[in-house]
Amino acid sequence: MNHIVRRTLLIAALGLVTTGVSAETPEQKGLAIATKVDAFNDGYQGETSTMEMTLINAHGDRTTRKLTSEQIETKGDGDRSRIEFEWPADVKGTRMLTWTHKKGNDDQWLYLPAIKRVKRISSGNKSGSFMGSEFAYEDLGSQEVEKYRHKFIADETLDGRATWKIERVPVDSESGYSKLMTWIDKEYMAPLKVEYFDRKGELLKTATFSRYQKFGKWFRAEEIAMFNHQTKKKSILTWKNRKVGVSLKAKKFESDELED
Repeated sequence: MNHIVRRTLLIAALGLVTTGVSAETPEQKGLAIATKVDAFNDGYQGETSTMEMTLINAHGDRTTRKLTSEQIETKGDGDRSRIEFEWPADVKGTRMLTWTHKKGNDDQWLYLPAIKRVKRISSGNKSGSFMGSEFAYEDLGSQEVEKYRHKFIADETLDGRATWKIERVPVDSESGYSKLMTWIDKEYMAPLKVEYFDRKGELLKTATFSRYQKFGKWFRAEEIAMFNHQTKKKSILTWKNRKVGVSLKAKKFESDELED
């Protein structure tokens, strides 16, 4: 192709961008946005924090639990995370390890101190409740781009903030969800809201992400509230003492390290 033709095509492409017309399909644009968000959030290396989990039943009764959380990046694959319950006594010492993979099923293990053994969580159980909360096991892994088919829906303003509204459909047939509708903040490069639809296509849960703080270039929500529309129960995760960019030993994120 000669340089005159190339220049003509480039000018035409730039014209599409500047006039707001896109040659992309909604699926291509959704994937491009998801890839951009994923790339922005790369490079944090490691992260630690203390957390509180508040369980609220349909009558408004509350139960609070305290946890610690650690997370590391891995080269060429998804993140690895480790959660440990600190309080109250009936759950103290319970630990969960998650290896998120870009492709294939994630690996998850749960250490139960009452029986002093590590239990592997099967892929068929990942839609189950995590420790009685409204968060499923599959909600706790990093949301890798390759796990979903993406579709751009619209540019929307949510709570006064500019977002991309993206539909994500899980690739894994064993997922507990038929689709996730996600509002991604254009500055935070992270979600403000996610609607989870069950396998029947009915709205199951809504997660709202709030109180974002900046750590280096990365933004982190200090609260996630998950409301179950079908049970009317709610679970809230809050973060404190968060540190981003820390160096953590990879060995700690091995399943045989979960036992005392």
